[in-house]
Amino acid sequence: MNVNEQDIRNEFQSLYSKTQPKPNLLKNCIYAFVIGGLICDIGQFFSNWFLSMGLSNEDSGTYVCIVMIFLAAFLTGIGVYDKIANYAGAGTVVPITGFANSIVSPAMEFKKEGYVFGVAAKMFTIAGPVLVYGIGSSVLVGIIYFIINSFF
Repeated sequence: MNVNEQDIRNEFQSLYSKTQPKPNLLKNCIYAFVIGGLICDIGQFFSNWFLSMGLSNEDSGTYVCIVMIFLAAFLTGIGVYDKIANYAGAGTVVPITGFANSIVSPAMEFKKEGYVFGVAAKMFTIAGPVLVYGIGSSVLVGIIYFIINSFF
């Protein structure tokens, strides 16, 4: 790369950085807090509802997870969840609904490639590493816990 190309590159980079909009951090944090809180409120509503039907805490928690995952997958499928995520940002990523969205989104994106090479192969592109490292680290922590409790 000669000097002129480097000067042009530097000039472009400075122009690019000047024209980028600055994010409103406070507004984004408030949106994430409110929308994430609403998602959690919906989960709490279902938890209270299942408990009022006489289910145990453990069963109620299981059903709440199922309902919230279904709702997030359904809303992702019809294109609503992504619109909510544009406003809420991290508020939609943290709850269990964000995990469901991260599985359904790539599957829908690659649907045109077929069910095997599209949906099935791409479904875990984002969530796959989370599952692998989450399960792997939990096994490692379990082994360490077992060793500490067995010998000490």
